[in-house]
Amino acid sequence: MNYKKTYTPNIGYTKICEKENCSCKRLEFGMIKLGRNDTVTLNTEGSEFAFVFLFGHADVTVGQTKLDNVGNRMNVFEGPAHTVYVPRNQSVTFTGLEDVQIAAISTPTDKDSTFQWKKPEEVKVMTLGQEPWKRDFHNLIDGNTNADYLTLGESFVVPGNYAGFPGHKHDVDNMPTESVAEEIYYFLFDKEQGFGFQSLYTRDGEIDVTYRVKNNDLVEFPKGYHLTQTAPGYQMYILWFMSGDVQGIHRTNDPDHEWVLQ
Repeated sequence: MNYKKTYTPNIGYTKICEKENCSCKRLEFGMIKLGRNDTVTLNTEGSEFAFVFLFGHADVTVGQTKLDNVGNRMNVFEGPAHTVYVPRNQSVTFTGLEDVQIAAISTPTDKDSTFQWKKPEEVKVMTLGQEPWKRDFHNLIDGNTNADYLTLGESFVVPGNYAGFPGHKHDVDNMPTESVAEEIYYFLFDKEQGFGFQSLYTRDGEIDVTYRVKNNDLVEFPKGYHLTQTAPGYQMYILWFMSGDVQGIHRTNDPDHEWVLQ
């Protein structure tokens, strides 16, 4: 199976990962791209959605509530994102105030909630790891938000470094250490010609693939260990998002390589 996909920018809402064409069975992903005065309306139906503003500004209407001028950056490397969480059975409309691109992440839910506009000043920012596996980490949606099953954030990988090393996984119900959660990474680079590498593997060898990833590529992780590296000279951006019955990051490292953390 090919776990890699590529988003081709188009005006409107483009569905990229759906249950019918994705190795993940509960996590779905799409992209909204608008110019000035362009409008798109979605109904969340039986899923909760997180809308991450990658760049640009838009007005957002959720039900009868209007959020004016959402967005704060012209590219993903200019600080934490604006994120709008919308629960199930809601109508949400986006109207572009300029060129704007918004990631649409969703998962089925059996719970009602209320929408939430999480602004950059509310985002928890951390630096994780050490060189050569160092990255900045922005936590956008987790158990401290109104979401029920989604967890997501942004990572910024130092040029030439790995991220998430040793390889880690979350495909076994062994709480509080590890939970079962699907995940997808979406990649951008600080120069358009930038690239990196994404590996996905299982200990039994059922999955063992490595992809060269470029701008607008994404890789699905239905199970298995995954680790990432960016090429020297190119800072990598990762929008990562997870869906599981247990919200949050509960993972285990590949035991063969965990000694590097000692």
